[in-house]
Formats: sequence, C-alpha cells, structure tokens
Amino acid sequence: MAKSPHPPRIQPAQSSSRVITPKRAGVGAAVAAILAAVVALEGGYVDHPNDPGGATRWGITERVARQCGYTGDMKVLPQSFALSCYDRKYVREPGFLPLVEIDVAVAEEVIDTGVNMGPARPTRFFRQAVNEVCSTRLPITGRIDAVTVKAWSDCRTNLGPRSCVRMLDSLDRQQRAEYDRLVRVNPRLKVFHRGWVNHRIGNVKRSRCSL
Repeated sequence: MAKSPHPPRIQPAQSSSRVITPKRAGVGAAVAAILAAVVALEGGYVDHPNDPGGATRWGITERVARQCGYTGDMKVLPQSFALSCYDRKYVREPGFLPLVEIDVAVAEEVIDTGVNMGPARPTRFFRQAVNEVCSTRLPITGRIDAVTVKAWSDCRTNLGPRSCVRMLDSLDRQQRAEYDRLVRVNPRLKVFHRGWVNHRIGNVKRSRCSL
C-alpha cells in the first residue's frame, strides 16, 4: 500500500527554478537534479505525531530506508544514501526513468508526487492524464509499462510543449483532489493540507515545458 503523504519541510524554490534538460546534461544528470530538489524540499529528520508514515529523514521513511538496506539510526541517515534510495525506489522501480527521457518537467512532477505519497498514486494520475491529454484509453493501473511510455512519447512529439502544460495541469488537479480526499478520510491529516497544497501543487512551473 502506498504511503500517506508527509508534510513538506521548506519552500520548493529549488525545484521550480532548476533548468533540467536531458539534451544538455543527460538523463542521469536530470534525475540527479530532480532528486536534489526533492531532498532540499523534504529537509532533515522529522517525526510528526500525525504523520502515518512515521519518522523521516530527507523524506525517506524508516520502512523504505530498511528496504534499501539501511540499518542505522534514522536520525543520522546520510543524504547520499537517501539520494540513492530515491533513485531506486521512486525513479527506477516504478518505471519513471523513461519519462525523464521524454519530458523532464512532467517526469519531475510524477517523481516528486511519488516521494510524497508513494509511486502508485502518481502512476495512476499519469495514466489518467495521458488519456485526457492524448485521447488514449490506457487502463488506470499503478504500473508504467512500455505501452504507456510509447503513448506519452508519441503524444509529446505530436502536440509539443502544450501537451506538457496540459499534463501538469491534470496531474496537479488529481493530486489536489487526493489531498482533499485524504483529509476527509483522516481529519488528523488536516494539519498537513496547507503545506501539501502550497509546496506540491504548481511547484513545477509551466515555463519549463518549453525546454
């Protein structure tokens, strides 16, 4: 089951102002920049009593840290380990890496949302967004497969930057609706709602779609 979103730590200016382009720096560098922005947003050690994900450091929950092989105290989890774990659990395992090759802005939105609320939710959001923007009929599942990647790649090629803008709009709309739903289901999460919306909705600027 995907984790519940945890509260953001600082303003996400780093995420929205970075110029991340695979053509200039390569996919690996683009992923590194995306994850560096996520770590900057998440901050250090936090253990909020209302957070169902429990204690985190650099946004990594203890459960995920153990899955990545960390055995130490969460309070001193190294940033370098967090970045490596992010790359494995929130980029490669969910199948998000090919999205970076197609459109970095959309990929950053999907990866950032995956860190905040688990990869399954933004995967479903992404497939729904592709259906809305590209007039496809992808089943809404929690998996990015080759068919999904090709559908988005073809759409991005055919529609150009406007498809990126429309994808980000759809992804943000679905993410906001999920935050609202989570608070209705669990009122204890209300303390995080404003931060989620302020820091996670619209954090990838539409001007990035022209890159």
